[in-house]
Amino acid sequence: MEDLRDAERRLQTAQLAGDVEALDRLLDDRLIFTFGANVHTKADDLELHRTRAQVVTRVAEEELTVLADGRTGVTWFLGTVEGTLSGAPFAARMRYTRTWLHDDTHGWRIIAAHASTTD
Repeated sequence: MEDLRDAERRLQTAQLAGDVEALDRLLDDRLIFTFGANVHTKADDLELHRTRAQVVTRVAEEELTVLADGRTGVTWFLGTVEGTLSGAPFAARMRYTRTWLHDDTHGWRIIAAHASTTD
């Protein structure tokens, strides 16, 4: 489970750095990300970071729960995320549920994610 926890932390670091190459390695090509009624793909997510349309300036983890069973894992993140989206500042307490798949070539990669705001 520690390697999955490490993958989650690498994701947070890549988001903060806007590191598109690291995000590309951590996101499965089939990724589907839902936030409210919106659905995004891996290409959508990478484009937001590549063009700096989304810039994450702070990720403050309050809680991280990790479950790994064979080649499948789930992480549940609770914390504050801050940054800008299309130039507009945002700050929100967020809950993310991420489903990860493991293979020998790529290690842990996210295949599905869901996010919601809290409070």
